[in-house]
Amino acid sequence: MTYFRRRADEALLNFDPMKAKLLIVLLASFAAATTLANPAAKSDPRAALVKKFPGSKLEEFKPSQIPGLFEFARGADVLYVTTDGRFAIDGDLYDLSNDANLSDQRRREARLALIASVPESQMVIFGPAKAAHTVTVFTDLDCGYCRKLHSEIAKYNELGIRVRYLFFPREGPDTESWQKAVSVWCSPNRNDALTRAKKGETIKVVKCNPNPVQRDYELGQDVGLRGTPAIVLPDGDLLPGYVPPAMLAQRLAPESKTTK
Repeated sequence: MTYFRRRADEALLNFDPMKAKLLIVLLASFAAATTLANPAAKSDPRAALVKKFPGSKLEEFKPSQIPGLFEFARGADVLYVTTDGRFAIDGDLYDLSNDANLSDQRRREARLALIASVPESQMVIFGPAKAAHTVTVFTDLDCGYCRKLHSEIAKYNELGIRVRYLFFPREGPDTESWQKAVSVWCSPNRNDALTRAKKGETIKVVKCNPNPVQRDYELGQDVGLRGTPAIVLPDGDLLPGYVPPAMLAQRLAPESKTTK
């Protein structure tokens, strides 16, 4: 499980540029005071932070754009902590010089790194290898909107969208949906088994070891899923829920990146 979660859209909804500028000034002042009061922190303050966050590692703490403030990332979750580990900020950090959401940028990078850790040989893929776009979809075989998305898989492919599926049985381990996911993976023809399962057909119960269901499920938690389907785009953005083929194609179009 992760330490913290916060939706980027909530941060944008509550974003106040004037308050953000004041917060940055206050944080910079506090960071300077903290360093003066604690000269030992100049060595490697991360060592003290690791003690404050059991199970954390040195490399999970990186200097943020604000001096004296560290970024602590677990999966796609980001928290900001002072060098002494006394104060923490759960929220998005903005660069007002270019209106960039630095926290969201970090989340996108983290999602891409997590997805890249899974070889395509351990995914169920629909679409040609040389498609214009490739998206990764966390799916639950019994989820209604997951089934709707897959019922239009041919249309996604026609629009140049290649879909890579990872399993995320929402009800967790030792459930019917979990066993269906295992059976799909262990079937001789995974694509066919997945399609039939999403149509509500009964598929043969098959078990094999290893299978990626547990790994995919934990990966989904690290990515920050709250439901299915969940679509991870090539730039690391996470789209929660079903997105119609034409709308997804529009979102993936090169010109959409300039207006994002």
